[in-house]
Amino acid sequence: MTVEMARTKTAELRARAAERRAAPRVLVDLEVDYRSQDTYLFGSGRDISETGIFLRTLEPLPAGTHLNLRFGHDDDAPGSAGDRGLGLELEGEVIWVNPYRPGVLTNLDPGMGVRFVALRAPVRRRLLELIRRIAYID
Repeated sequence: MTVEMARTKTAELRARAAERRAAPRVLVDLEVDYRSQDTYLFGSGRDISETGIFLRTLEPLPAGTHLNLRFGHDDDAPGSAGDRGLGLELEGEVIWVNPYRPGVLTNLDPGMGVRFVALRAPVRRRLLELIRRIAYID
């Protein structure tokens, strides 16, 4: 299988998965810090919605793992003046995993799909505001 065929297949799979989603996803390049028990890690958020996020990582955690996630700008971070108050810390659960498989051309995006859990109304509003800013939605 060529790289182009693998990309086409991946795009087709994502399109089918998008049809099953309850909320539209927005493509992002977002640094995400996450913690599971005493393990602190970071990954790259690839897409996000009001219900979850895909974290690209070479070492995804098993499905069912509960996470504490942090992303967006913190109030004290350099360059955050325009996004004051949009740094988020929320809980999530790993729902599915695409394990890293070296040498497999179709394994373009290893990582894990995380569903947000127990979102309180103020956190949900801030999450939606962050998504709107990322997607340039008024």
